[in-house]
Amino acid sequence: MTTTVLGIRHHGPGSARAVRAALAVLDPDVILIEGPPEADDLVRHVTALTPPVAVLAHAVDEPGRVAFWPYADFSPEWQALTYAATAGRPAHFIDLPAAVTLAGGDERPPAKEQALVADPLGWLSQAAGHDDPERWWEDVVEHRLGGEPLELFAAIGEAMTELRSAAAADGWVLDERDRQREAAMRRGIRAAIKAGHLRIAVVCGAWHVPALTELPSAKADADVLRGLATARTRATWVPWTSERLTLASGYGAGVAAPGWYAHLWRAPDRVAERWVVRAAGLLRSADVSVSTAAALEAVRLAEATAAVRGRSLPGLSELTDAVQAVLCFGDATPLRLITGKLTVGEELGEVPADVPIVPLQADFEALCRRLRLRPSAADKDIELDLRGETDRGRSALLHRLRLLGVPWGTVVAARGEGTFKEGWHLRWEPEFIVALIERARYGTTVQAAATSVVAERAARAEQLPDITRLVEAVVLADLADALPAVTTALEQRSARTGDVQQLMLALLPLARVLRYGDVRQTSADMVRGVVDSLLIRVCAGLPASSASLDDDAAADMLGAIESAENAIAIVGTPDQRVAWRAAQHAVCDRASAPGLVTGRCVRLLLDAAVLEPEEAQRRLARALSARDETAYAVRWLEGFLRGSGLLLLRDQVLWQLLDDWLCGLHGEAFEEVLPLLRRSFAEFAWPERRQMGELVRASRRGFRSSSAGAAVDWDLDRVRQILPVLAAALGGSGAEVAGG
Repeated sequence: MTTTVLGIRHHGPGSARAVRAALAVLDPDVILIEGPPEADDLVRHVTALTPPVAVLAHAVDEPGRVAFWPYADFSPEWQALTYAATAGRPAHFIDLPAAVTLAGGDERPPAKEQALVADPLGWLSQAAGHDDPERWWEDVVEHRLGGEPLELFAAIGEAMTELRSAAAADGWVLDERDRQREAAMRRGIRAAIKAGHLRIAVVCGAWHVPALTELPSAKADADVLRGLATARTRATWVPWTSERLTLASGYGAGVAAPGWYAHLWRAPDRVAERWVVRAAGLLRSADVSVSTAAALEAVRLAEATAAVRGRSLPGLSELTDAVQAVLCFGDATPLRLITGKLTVGEELGEVPADVPIVPLQADFEALCRRLRLRPSAADKDIELDLRGETDRGRSALLHRLRLLGVPWGTVVAARGEGTFKEGWHLRWEPEFIVALIERARYGTTVQAAATSVVAERAARAEQLPDITRLVEAVVLADLADALPAVTTALEQRSARTGDVQQLMLALLPLARVLRYGDVRQTSADMVRGVVDSLLIRVCAGLPASSASLDDDAAADMLGAIESAENAIAIVGTPDQRVAWRAAQHAVCDRASAPGLVTGRCVRLLLDAAVLEPEEAQRRLARALSARDETAYAVRWLEGFLRGSGLLLLRDQVLWQLLDDWLCGLHGEAFEEVLPLLRRSFAEFAWPERRQMGELVRASRRGFRSSSAGAAVDWDLDRVRQILPVLAAALGGSGAEVAGG
């Protein structure tokens, strides 16, 4: 009976090749792999999977508590699994059970020890001055030993023994969780021996090799594992992504460049040439001109750089430098495209339908197949036509997933106009599977689970706008069964809410429900009655609610008024519009209303042709005439001009009123007003501000011509000092005004 321990570097293509070669030489009758024993039942699915994939284990009683064990095709553990499947050999996982991992906290060694324990081979390569552990592995280890895999792994075992001894001499103590893990692995080896296996191969992290080579007494390991808390767990295979194999993703055993490692695994020869060809093709697809001569020059530069650095072959660092210098012309922007799509990669694994999963996940995958909406790790933009059944189903699925806390898609602006169009930006993340598993307690289908989540959120919502947004989400997700419960909650909350501002904020989501309900073939008739009730209360309470507000409260009220304005523009009846304008008129006549709100209401009434231009001019003149209320005047003006300055450009009377007011301010008042005025005018579009500057310049020329023969004692030097400041406030050029 022989037991051979193969110490590997997690997700290392060099390790993966060495493991395949060593297993071919050993021809073991059982293969033991570092991993959770709960995954033993999943080994039979290996040949049907497309990596990257991961073993996912979750606590049955707390589905949100999960643990992952990811594998790529260049992972040594994965190659051990596929070898066992093709050779007809049994394979078992022998690490600490996931039931223990999920029951307790994940204890980790301190930061200094973490780099050594998690990746000892990478640590050795860095200590030797190499930034690419895979190239160090090939150049220093594999090539030196002539490719003999068993001698290679024997050397690794010796190196790890010396490394652990040196670390212990420096005061390093094995972490408690690592002690438990190594005890569990030794227990697995003993079980294989007891089962009668004669040739046992163990594939584990290189750091653990010395602990598994010599077996202590079974009682000692049993004492280490005795009394550990456990949790009921289930395990399955889930798709994984290249990005989630990186260290940057937070994965402790991750690598810096999974796309590069995949290239090393798959390229049979001429690694550098094939990499540069892929980079050139990617740049060409992004409309970056790359010639064949440039690609050849990049390879030569990478080889020359590797020679200068004392390396036999160019690694990722040499190729990256060469590609940036030659193909990207030194620009880091196109290099980021190569980093994202090649160095890291955008691969998403696949798991067949017969792998055991929770019913909610199974329903999701069935919907994806029926709607031809395949998850992808790459960013993707789609545009849906809600008049078609398939696109309407896709929209409903994406909205339902958002309600379930699975933001696979983000709504973006669609091209063109029309309420039947909807744009989405899609990007799938592996964590979304965890969210689906966690939401499985709400129902066995996406529709049922989303309906249950909506009912729970409606019962807990305390603010009226939260419920109205939920109503809109229900309509967008086509959850007809959830609409009665949400509208009932809406009626109850609105009846208890006396805050007019909340009532106004609640109107717009409901208005969108009424507007888009027909497009989605969703009946929203019950929402109409709620909207009518809210509008009556808003119109009755708006004037009193607008009185005696400070600046922050006035800004909040302004936002609520504009939200209600948009809602009434969408679904308001003629009678409701009349009542709304009457409420705004009452605000304008109320002396205690803040200037910001009053000015905005005057502008809205003017735009709706309820106020005559002469009346708006009189109200502006009245606001500006209060010499002791300069701040009020500026706030009034800010509300009145909010959104567009075209009114000033087209109405000479209003322009002259503003000009006379500014010219009449004394020095201190002007300095007080200027920052507020600049803020108001900064919101205007640049063409509007430019035209205002031209008006200021033209008025200056008129002033000079009209005053040429007048006996007015003007201090022109002082005038020239103030005109650039005024022009800057209005968006013009101070230099032009001073020179004009």
